[in-house]
Amino acid sequence: MKVLVIGGGAREHALCHSLSLDPDVTALYCAPGNAGIAGVAELHPVDALDGAAVSALAGRLGADLVVVGPEAPLVAGVADAVRAAGVPVFGPSGEAALLEGSKAFAKDVMAAAGVPTARSYVCTTPEEAEAALAAFGAPYVVKDDGLAAGKGVVVTDDIEAAKAHAAACERVVVEEFLDGPEVSLFAVTDGRTVVPLQPAQDFKRALDGDEGPNTGGMGAYSPLPWADPKLVGEVLETVLQPTVDELRRRGTPFSGLLYAGLAITSRGVRVIEFNARFGDPETQVVLARLKSPLGGLLLAAAEGTLADLAPLRWSDDAAVTVVVASHNYPGTPRTGDPITGLDEVAAEDGPHAYVLHAGTRQDGDSVVSAGGRVLSVTAVGANLTQARERAYRAVARVRLDGSQHRTDIAAKAAADAAGA
Repeated sequence: MKVLVIGGGAREHALCHSLSLDPDVTALYCAPGNAGIAGVAELHPVDALDGAAVSALAGRLGADLVVVGPEAPLVAGVADAVRAAGVPVFGPSGEAALLEGSKAFAKDVMAAAGVPTARSYVCTTPEEAEAALAAFGAPYVVKDDGLAAGKGVVVTDDIEAAKAHAAACERVVVEEFLDGPEVSLFAVTDGRTVVPLQPAQDFKRALDGDEGPNTGGMGAYSPLPWADPKLVGEVLETVLQPTVDELRRRGTPFSGLLYAGLAITSRGVRVIEFNARFGDPETQVVLARLKSPLGGLLLAAAEGTLADLAPLRWSDDAAVTVVVASHNYPGTPRTGDPITGLDEVAAEDGPHAYVLHAGTRQDGDSVVSAGGRVLSVTAVGANLTQARERAYRAVARVRLDGSQHRTDIAAKAAADAAGA
């Protein structure tokens, strides 16, 4: 099977890493890719938002499966163009991807499907936003209706900051604050059958102790020793399957990766948001634990045969990923700084720990930073404590001037599990 992955971030590197281990994958391509992905896949230049260009590339390469990684190409309808060209594609249509592309659309789908979520108002004027903020009170939750690369949500006790964010967006969703721990759950679906993966937890704030501004994610871990063993089954029954069924009922079947961001509140599970693709950095830890071949799973979703697939197999190991970000992230990150120590991680820590590239590029013989979140260091171990130790040992080998990372990823969960 020849597989073409579209994208160039840590999520795509994690996908390519797992696909490279699948014996049924005979050729692996990535477009446009990054400096790290070049180690496991053949890179090709492409405008990831251009469906015709992606379809033409898939045709030239003789791809048996195209995997569209990022959200923007999905919302732009790239998966539709590839399907129209007769190539199996893992990723929802542009219409179905509005589940991520519009918070208001997602709320409408959840209401129709009876999916539990936060109460909310859709606002298009400052006056509407101010009234909604007053109705819910602090903490204030204001979400940009459209795509915002993981940075469109403000959660604050500062009413002026909440109003300012609302005013900066064309349309916002203001909703009640959901208490309780957050969980990320991915599911692979072909539009009918839904196959949930293992849950993970990510860390959105930039600084230790969940301080600082929201980011695209500074780390993650899986499994969740504190979570109810019945959680995945409950979410499948009350969230994932009803959502997929509702989208099919509307004539916009969702085929691909459905991500549910969840809050485990005092009133039960509530959906915070949906994504239409694998999330970063949770993908890194979830795929690190998946023992079933990834290529076959994604192809079954693309071809509508998930019901015939054998149950997924999972490692009992724990996985932790720590994001190394550039100077001044998530503000205006500095780029172009050389990255060293990557060979040391491969030599000293592999195969238990490895580096996945996000914002990097090749500059001659050097790898340099090219974005805010630069690298993800992912490690596995017999438990969260060992996985954390391995991840942070590898992080310490990576040298990037001015870089930052959180030091408390999975710390509480590891300590609680060790003391249980």
